[in-house]
Amino acid sequence: MTARCLNQITWGSFSKVLLRFLAFQDLRAWPLVRYSPLMSEEQHSDTGLGGMVVPVTPLQQNCSILWCTKTNKAAVVDPGGDLENILGVVEQNSVELEKILVTHAHIDHAGGVAELAERFELPVEGPHPEDQFWIDRLEEAGGKYGISARSFVPERWLNGNDTVTIGEQMLEVRHCPGHTPGHVIFYHEPSQLAAVGDVLFQGSIGRSDFPRGNYDQLVESIVSQLWPLGDDVTFIPGHGQLSTFGHERKTNPFVSDLALGRV
Repeated sequence: MTARCLNQITWGSFSKVLLRFLAFQDLRAWPLVRYSPLMSEEQHSDTGLGGMVVPVTPLQQNCSILWCTKTNKAAVVDPGGDLENILGVVEQNSVELEKILVTHAHIDHAGGVAELAERFELPVEGPHPEDQFWIDRLEEAGGKYGISARSFVPERWLNGNDTVTIGEQMLEVRHCPGHTPGHVIFYHEPSQLAAVGDVLFQGSIGRSDFPRGNYDQLVESIVSQLWPLGDDVTFIPGHGQLSTFGHERKTNPFVSDLALGRV
């Protein structure tokens, strides 16, 4: 079953779709290394950005801790839950939390935002305002899956062409609707690294059969917002292994150049 052939669903059937998510994505085929570093110490020094990936929640969502190597200021990207695991990595790397960045407001990405923000008085930046629909439903979704979640109010909504900072490092924001209407991604040019949430995976793409998802819009977001950043960009997907845009353009059955008739 492909992402495209799944029909649009209503909020009432959201729980069934989330359960099907595990089988559809076949997460067992994506072995994960907990607390895996994003780059070597030498790369940290060269680009000014350090980072670790922490899979969280039963859906094994890739929460990222990114930090400025000059200031040790850090941002947590998509704290979906398991906050003690996230905080353990923060302590392990001796960095100081500065803010929370959110790609989109599905439960596995945003379930821990409110609690983390309140505990450490952290500002929340993102997602795009169109994801208010999902923020309003976080508590209900959390109740279905045993994830303690509450809605939150971002200090700053994000739009395409905005920038966010982590310490002295600047990341570009790109609005990439399709998986959710307010999905954004974060791109750090010096390290050629992008945190793309559930827009793109190694060998797959985000689902578009959730409420307010749109398959054609998702593919357009990938082609118009991700590919122009360059083939050498390494991306952190919302689930599974890291990959590069160039690898996906060659091999991804949904959005490769061959699949889209671009060769």
